[in-house]
Amino acid sequence: MLEGIVRESTGKKSTKALRRDGYLIANIYGKGLENINAAFKENEYIRTVRKKDTLAFPVKVGDKEMEVVVQEYESHPVTGKLLHVDLMVAQPGVVTHYMVPVQAVGEAKGLKNKGLVNINKRRLRVKAKIEDLPKAIVIDVTDLDVGDAVLIRDLAETANVQFTDADRVAVLSIIKAK
Repeated sequence: MLEGIVRESTGKKSTKALRRDGYLIANIYGKGLENINAAFKENEYIRTVRKKDTLAFPVKVGDKEMEVVVQEYESHPVTGKLLHVDLMVAQPGVVTHYMVPVQAVGEAKGLKNKGLVNINKRRLRVKAKIEDLPKAIVIDVTDLDVGDAVLIRDLAETANVQFTDADRVAVLSIIKAK
């Protein structure tokens, strides 16, 4: 379980001091819940997020324990270091928006014809309950050739999960290598 601290001050000076000490600034929120300004050790946060096996993972801030989902994060434009993360509390039975990662499986025919698999949308926005949420949206690319694309309307329907992006948006495509 990832453990963090509650930030008393949210000012610029205290934020810089926490980052200098190796902390990642976080905001934890949920429907009908009060926002929590928190900070986690950056290395522990990255280790926890990489080894999680579901979209939600447990955190403990102060005396509160909760399951959270990463909604958005901000990284430094040059160094790529994480600066801030928004975590939403995964409340059972509450329908809300989540960002689910896209995963391509198989070897496309287009790879033999000098093509590349281009994932246009790394994460898709869906509306669902946390219990119905898939770990990832898996797309089989074995039948795709150069110039083919998979749109949101081509994805298999999942029970109690609704895609909120337009159905004409390309999720991934096979492009010609230059």
